[in-house]
Amino acid sequence: MDRQGLESLRDNVPCAAVLARAGFAIDLKESTRRAAKYRRGAEIVIVIHDGRGWFDPLSDAKGDVFSLAGYLEGLSFSHAVERVAELNGFTVTLPHSALAAHIQVAQNNGPAASAQTRWALRGRPWHGSAAWLYLRSERDLPVAIIRAAVRADLLREGPKGSIWAAHVDDLGTVCGWEERGPVWRGFARGGSKVLFRFGVQNALRLCVTEAAIDAMSLAAFEGIREGSLYLSTGGGWSATTDTAIRRLAARPGAQLIAATDSNSQGETFAGRLRTIADEVGCDWLRLKPPEEDWNDALRTRERKRNGH
Repeated sequence: MDRQGLESLRDNVPCAAVLARAGFAIDLKESTRRAAKYRRGAEIVIVIHDGRGWFDPLSDAKGDVFSLAGYLEGLSFSHAVERVAELNGFTVTLPHSALAAHIQVAQNNGPAASAQTRWALRGRPWHGSAAWLYLRSERDLPVAIIRAAVRADLLREGPKGSIWAAHVDDLGTVCGWEERGPVWRGFARGGSKVLFRFGVQNALRLCVTEAAIDAMSLAAFEGIREGSLYLSTGGGWSATTDTAIRRLAARPGAQLIAATDSNSQGETFAGRLRTIADEVGCDWLRLKPPEEDWNDALRTRERKRNGH
């Protein structure tokens, strides 16, 4: 097929047609106007560029409709072109009106919309996305840590290159999120601080930090130590945070580790953690970062490794 024919197919066959034939269905709750999420069991594909592009949020795979056909079926380029040609004229009824209505409800409600709804309307970071680059380039988090957090559904793409890191309750329900970026630092409007939880959920080694990025940075230092759960209070200490930590510390054999910042606030939080450990009867340990916080320490280590 000549170049003109390929371009015609690329324009006339949307990625959604390939996905529909392969048994994928759109996930309205986690789709936006610019990025429609499709699922087939545990597999996920995000369609972008008005249906002409796609990417897999859990790998580096991305491209146009031909690469999508090849990716899904393991085909060479020529065979992928044949598959796409079979779909020329294939009509896909996309629920754009339903998607638009779903988004409009959340936007109109603003902070009154549930945290779960607002969270679901944001896409997960993917390799090369703005939030991914922020964590990788500016915060020096290893790719393996970022991917593990994405797989655990703990991160979302925030505005202007920022990252959202979920705070969840004991049932795993998103109650709010930390917001961190190049020019922004805050917490979800109308959301509740509970705990960011990264690692083994039934772990007995409980490492408490003050920020989700610090929790992931400590995990990077330790190589996600076996039997560890890396936690963040989000820079505050709410009643729900206190209750959540007490429940975790009450597990038989639990060890509460105060991995808070190496400053006066960090020492205050460490003291609160020691009080909780004494009251519930669990082990307690103070683990200070070698810099002010664990991400500072991680970035210093990475600079030394790279000879800077």
